[in-house]
Amino acid sequence: MSGQYVHIRRKKYAAGLLWQPMVAGFTPRAYAAKLARGIDRRLNRYIAYGDMIGLGARSLGQRSGMPSLAAEIIESLPGYASMLCAFHIDGKYILIAVRNGVILHDLLFDNETDAREKYAELTDIPDWNALIAPSEWGMPRAIDRDLRELLSVNTHGTLHPISRMGAGAVSFLMLFLFALLFLYLFREPINQMFTATPQVAKINPELAAEYKRQIEAKNKELDKEYNLHQEPVIEPLVMPFDLLPDAIERADLCYKAIGFLMQPVTGWVQVSAECEEKYVSAVFRRSFGTLDDFYAVAAEIMPGVFVQELSDNEISVRAKLPERVPSPSRDERDADTIVRELTSRFQAIKLDVNMNITSDVIANSTQSAEIYVVEVSAESKMIPYEFMQIFDGFGGVYMTKVSWNMIKKIWNYEVIIYAK
Repeated sequence: MSGQYVHIRRKKYAAGLLWQPMVAGFTPRAYAAKLARGIDRRLNRYIAYGDMIGLGARSLGQRSGMPSLAAEIIESLPGYASMLCAFHIDGKYILIAVRNGVILHDLLFDNETDAREKYAELTDIPDWNALIAPSEWGMPRAIDRDLRELLSVNTHGTLHPISRMGAGAVSFLMLFLFALLFLYLFREPINQMFTATPQVAKINPELAAEYKRQIEAKNKELDKEYNLHQEPVIEPLVMPFDLLPDAIERADLCYKAIGFLMQPVTGWVQVSAECEEKYVSAVFRRSFGTLDDFYAVAAEIMPGVFVQELSDNEISVRAKLPERVPSPSRDERDADTIVRELTSRFQAIKLDVNMNITSDVIANSTQSAEIYVVEVSAESKMIPYEFMQIFDGFGGVYMTKVSWNMIKKIWNYEVIIYAK
């Protein structure tokens, strides 16, 4: 495979990254490392964009500090939640597919035929907000855009190394070279500093002994006052399942919070809503109303929300969820047993479900522990309170995200279970 990057206006952009949704409870670097271990250890570069992690590799020419081309294209086309874009530049063909804000494909082709076939295959998916392709392809409803004119000079995040070892080695090498240069330039003053010169002893031995006794007494006093010789306190490991809200209470809270935002606003159509760890948000699309109309109604029926104009015709509103009292919770069964029993419950109600078992290492300066997590995702007509009752009897349950699709009239759930 050739280098997965392109030159645009004397600037290199990373393309062909592998994108995965971010999971709550991880830092971007830690989750990128976890994904790389499970997919391909050669993936040693990452970028965090929105709620997603993009993985790349130095062996593919993707260097630290290089911006993601897919992220830059999305930022250059605000207001389009779903887009299918193809560009020809630098002798290569770029294909970006975004669905409801999620990057499905970030591909770089050397061959036009392969790029065109993949684009044609994806056009079979309905409801793209924007279609962009080279005019010579003759794709229906697609417009031709010059990528050079589309991109702005601003950079929205860059690639970082997953491991800190490389950066540490470079820093150590630079420090070592600086030390050698310093010693060479100042070798004469340093030699003079360490050259012994005869001194005449003028200190009274009795005064010196008394001075030493006073210093030792003062040191003991300070040690006692500030407890300098106490054993260091070792902080216990804080496990993610030690701070979980009640699963049913959280489901009910998300349902009420989404209902609070998804209120009818004259001239604006409700599109979707989403409840995450700390915030709930909703998207509205204009039909015949105005921005002033929306702000006036929102201030009255949705006090305290944050309003963001995604475009002239689309608005996002966001509210902070109230804090819930956390408590420790963990299922006493192993991950395989949980998957088997949950599969039976979903089969009994004839509901499709996707499940995956993952693991992660939680560590501090002195301790480490491996935890196992069962990841569950499903679509259902059931409201959050009803859906979470499927997990009745399981411990360590946390609903990381629930979203409502107003167009399809369906709920999308993401749940994790901490296992033994």
